[in-house]
Amino acid sequence: MEIQHSTLRDIDEIFRLYELATAYMRSKPNVVVWPKFKREMVEQEIAEERQWKLLIDGKIACVWATTFSDEQIWGEKNEDPAVYIHRIATNPDFRGNHLVADIVAWSKTFARKNNKKYVRLDTMGENRKLIEHYTKMGFTFLGMFDMKNTEGLPEHYQNGQAALFELNTMSE
Repeated sequence: MEIQHSTLRDIDEIFRLYELATAYMRSKPNVVVWPKFKREMVEQEIAEERQWKLLIDGKIACVWATTFSDEQIWGEKNEDPAVYIHRIATNPDFRGNHLVADIVAWSKTFARKNNKKYVRLDTMGENRKLIEHYTKMGFTFLGMFDMKNTEGLPEHYQNGQAALFELNTMSE
């Protein structure tokens, strides 16, 4: 297993994984489904070295994005030193390999290297299975929160509540 920055050569595979993740979401009842993301957004994340890939035997097993600021979703808590994870998409060929646990372990180290106290993530809607999964991975479920300013955020943030999760990297 190896974690690297994604490159522009990976962009078609990133979008393939997003499409597969979206199809998977559609198959589940009462789950907020990802929209079609803008290619420019992902290209910018790649240019800023905020788009990541987890490789297994040279194949992309999982992708995600990071940022150090997420004010529209986290409001006043955005002042805390944190790394925010977005859009974890797993290659179906690698499901069941506990890749989120690998991402969590990586994100703790990444956060500490960047002097961040927290690793945070969100999901839209009250997806009980995902809430349970993230809490098993060590995240504290902070609750459901109304989105106040969604201007410029991807489409799935426009309606409903966000489930917020936090992991304190200093408590270990």
